[in-house]
Amino acid sequence: MVAVHARLVARLDTDLQAAHKISLRDYEVLVQLSEAADAALRMAELADRLFVSPSGLTRRLDGLVRVGYVKRQACLSDRRGTLAVLSPAGWDILKRAEPTHLAGVRRYVFDPVERKQLYQLSTSLRSINNALDTSNRQSSRSAQG
Repeated sequence: MVAVHARLVARLDTDLQAAHKISLRDYEVLVQLSEAADAALRMAELADRLFVSPSGLTRRLDGLVRVGYVKRQACLSDRRGTLAVLSPAGWDILKRAEPTHLAGVRRYVFDPVERKQLYQLSTSLRSINNALDTSNRQSSRSAQG
């Protein structure tokens, strides 16, 4: 699993870098922001969605801000908070990179697998995800109590 994951991520990253000069990690940030209300998320929530530490997210966002794909903005509802906001340039690169990413996922994940295997894979991944959700809820309850 570790080997397949590493190779898949590396291949998708290579495709995005070659075609659009954007990393898969940066693409993931843009996707998360694009799916949020007003294309904006509090930094803590974005870090949670990406499974990175706040400091890791800050480093990642620094590059995206530098190239103009993301803006940092004060959170109006909580002056201590900061929002990451997808910029017009970020929307543009996301729209251009999305077909490359989807084609890579299709080529490396779906095309090599027969329909029956794909159904089994989907069912298995859903079961794993549900087990991880259950484990996370139990961990949260243990930490609180």
